[in-house]
Formats: sequence, C-alpha cells, structure tokens
Amino acid sequence: MGTPRKQRRKYSRPAHPWKLERITEEKELCLKYGLKNKKSIWKIRSMLARIRDQAKLLLAASGEKAEKDKLELISKLNVWGIAAKSIDDILALDATALLDRRLQSIVVKRGLAKTPKEARQFIVHRHIWVGAHKITIPSYIVLASEEETVRLADEIAKVKEGAGKEVKEAG
Repeated sequence: MGTPRKQRRKYSRPAHPWKLERITEEKELCLKYGLKNKKSIWKIRSMLARIRDQAKLLLAASGEKAEKDKLELISKLNVWGIAAKSIDDILALDATALLDRRLQSIVVKRGLAKTPKEARQFIVHRHIWVGAHKITIPSYIVLASEEETVRLADEIAKVKEGAGKEVKEAG
C-alpha cells in the first residue's frame, strides 16, 4: 500500500519522449484548450485509459452484475456530460471529450472569457463560481447538471456590464 504521505502519479508519461507526431498533437491541444503544460494532457489520457480498461473488462464479462456495472459506467459518463449509450461509445472516446468538460473549456464555451488563457486566469484568481462554490482548479470536470450554474463572480460581472454600457453610450 505504501505511505499516504507519498502520493503516486495518477498519469503515465509517454513511452517514447521524442515522437514528432505526438509532440505536435499535444502542442495543438495545449494551444486549443489553453493548457499550462502537457502533463494535463497525460492526466486526461490516463483517466480515459482507465475508463476504457473498465469498459473492456465489462465487455468481456457476463452476468447480472456485469450488466449493472455497464449501466453504472454509462450513467457516470452521462452525468459528466459525455454522451455514451453503449460500451462501444465509451471505447470510441478520445481526449477531446474530457478536455471539453474541464471548467476552463466550459468558461470559454459559455462566453465568460474570450480565450482559454483568460478563462484559466479567471479561475485561478477566484472569479468563477460553480453553483455556490468558488472553484480555483481549471481542470475541474464540470458535471452536466452544474454546467448551467457556472458564472462569473458578481463584482467582475458588474464591471464588465458597466464597461459595455459606457461603450454603448459613447457610440
């Protein structure tokens, strides 16, 4: 089991560090989603690999418990906001499905920030609320039920609205 003081990595690094194809793909994902570093991509891919491994085991299993577990896995992904109707849909998932569910991506998608980097700054500087909680983690996976409650802190929203009114009045 090990000591609880020493946390283990929850991701695995690429097997070969200098594959040009992988490096360019990761660079494009970092630019598109405004990721701080490639470690975020590795974490998402490891998370996706664990989900796929679970799906493969369930696909091979049979019985009443296996069917129940399949439904639980599918409903878990649907709660996350990832459309999955069968195990085949889960096996076909790619990293962008999970990257789109990150708080940083949701903030940009809802129009609270213009760019992913601005969204990251808003989140880290405690200007984003999810429901009744301030979330300061850009990689937070937003559930489908929480997506509508993502909002900008009230004082920032007032400043943005005030700036918009001044521009309209001047024009």
